[in-house]
Amino acid sequence: MSVSPHEFRETLGRFASGVTIVTISHDGERRGMTASAFVSVSLTPPLILVSVAASATMHNRMQGSERFGVNVLSTAQRALSRHFSGKPDEGLSVPWMDHEGLPLIGGAVAQLVCRKVEAHVAGDHTLFIGEVEYSRYTDDDPLLYFRGEYHELG
Repeated sequence: MSVSPHEFRETLGRFASGVTIVTISHDGERRGMTASAFVSVSLTPPLILVSVAASATMHNRMQGSERFGVNVLSTAQRALSRHFSGKPDEGLSVPWMDHEGLPLIGGAVAQLVCRKVEAHVAGDHTLFIGEVEYSRYTDDDPLLYFRGEYHELG
């Protein structure tokens, strides 16, 4: 017998994670989705994984996209996280920037541009694996997520 979805979510909420926004260009428009299910997979080649719910609007867009970005948010970007997690703020100015036609979020602690190399269905999510083609980072503090709330280091 497995644990309930609620129990599982509450238990995993005790694992502190960074907050990312996954970005793509879809039909000529910039699109993004907040994701905490992000992990490095391999150093050689440089691979990462993002997990996207099959029910998410971004899921079908990711299926049809060859490239995607991952933006690790800074402590100053809570509003962006909320905006891209399904709580849109019409007055929010998104600091979009582009890298070779792929939209990224300006001011992020780190940015990755990935070429999708695999997609695996796993339960109610798809695991998208990307090979990192470009990366950039700063020494700013990251935004953290723990027990359903945002936190900062220290």
